[in-house]
Order: sequence, then structure tokens, then C-alpha cells
Amino acid sequence: MTPTRSKRAELVNSDHGVRWLQPMPDALVRPESDDPAVAVAVRDSIRLALMACLQYLPARQRAVLILRDVLAFSATEVADMLDTTTAAVKSTLRRARAKVEEISPAAERVVPPTDRELRALLARYITAFENSDAAALESLLRQDATLEMTPAKTWFSGKATCVPYLTKYALFSPGDWRMVPTSANGQPAVVAYLRGEDGAHHAFAIAVLTLAVDGIARITLFGEPGMAAKFGRPQVRPVSDR
Repeated sequence: MTPTRSKRAELVNSDHGVRWLQPMPDALVRPESDDPAVAVAVRDSIRLALMACLQYLPARQRAVLILRDVLAFSATEVADMLDTTTAAVKSTLRRARAKVEEISPAAERVVPPTDRELRALLARYITAFENSDAAALESLLRQDATLEMTPAKTWFSGKATCVPYLTKYALFSPGDWRMVPTSANGQPAVVAYLRGEDGAHHAFAIAVLTLAVDGIARITLFGEPGMAAKFGRPQVRPVSDR
């Protein structure tokens, strides 16, 4: 898929046959350990595994890697799910892990912020959207920021391309958006709510953010309102609910 560089580019929806890897709530794969180091390691492994799945791995390797290394099913269980043998699962997993190791240096070019920096960046992102503050949002994006909105095939590369699109199509009147912080795919995320004609805010999408020490590197929007329930959030927030 080629990035769109025109500031006036229109979104082109994908064919119905195209399947997208959906955002996974971190709560579903969070370790029972209270050790912060364990939580960070698991978060990073999820992030890297899903990055590899999205960009580099064929379908069977994607499935095996997610089922084994993210969801922690046994090789026998995965073999049953995929109607194959345990030996085939182990072989496929070895190849998938080898590819992950190969692409790891590229993935680590985005230096992750500390937890404190992460929370501050996420809070600033939420505030910028809820206040429809284009200047504040622009200040958060890295120069090489990328904007992707499934299920559209069009995506935007570079701050100079992303900001005009966001300003025209995503920033409305202050208060139109409400954002609830969460985490997905090992990354910070928000459940986005848009104000309807009834005055209430209705679930609109899940936005997953790739954050670096110098700002937002990527925004991936999953435009399926029904996914709010997967993250334990209601479909509608009443008018009185701030």
C-alpha cells in the first residue's frame, strides 16, 4: 500500500474481502504478576508481535505467533484450532520468531517513552481532540507521523499531510469528541466517542497510538463502534457523563 502524500486525498474504502487485524485489549493478555518489569516486557512483546503480523508475516505464521506468544495457547491447542499437527505448529512458530528477530532493530527505531511520558502524551492527545485544538495536535505529531484508518486503503504519511486531513475531517466543535484512555496491541489507545444529535456521545472508533519520546509516531484508527464493548466501555455515554 502506497502512502498518500496529497493533502486533499480522499479516503478509499477497501474491498469487503480484505481482513484487518483488530485491536486487542491489553487486559486480555496482561500477566498476573504485579512486577512492573514483567508488565513492560509483555507489553513490548505484544507490540512487536503485532507489528510483525501486520507488516511482515504470512497468514499461517501470523495466526501461530498470536496464538502462542500473545494468547499463550499450547502448541497442541493451536494445532487443534488450525487443524494441523503439533510439529507443524512448532515449525511455523520457529519461522515466525526468526522473522520477528530479523525485524526487531527496525521496530526499535521508535524509542518508547517512560510510563510517565506516555501518560502525559496520551493526556495531551485526548485534550487536543476534546478541545478541537489543531495547533496542540500538530505539536504532538512527529515529522514522520503516519495516520491510518481501517477499513480505508488510504493512509497518510508525514505531519504536513496528516494535519490538514485531521483538521478538515476529524476536528469539529470543542466537546464533540470524548476520549477514554485504554491500551491495545501493547500500546496506548483511546475509545473515541462522537457527540450525536441527541447530545449524547456515541462510540465511534478505537485509536491505537505509537508513541515515542519525541511525540506521536502513528495513529491507527479502527472505525468499528461495536468494539467499545470489547474494551469494557458502553456504546453510549449519557449527556451528563463527562
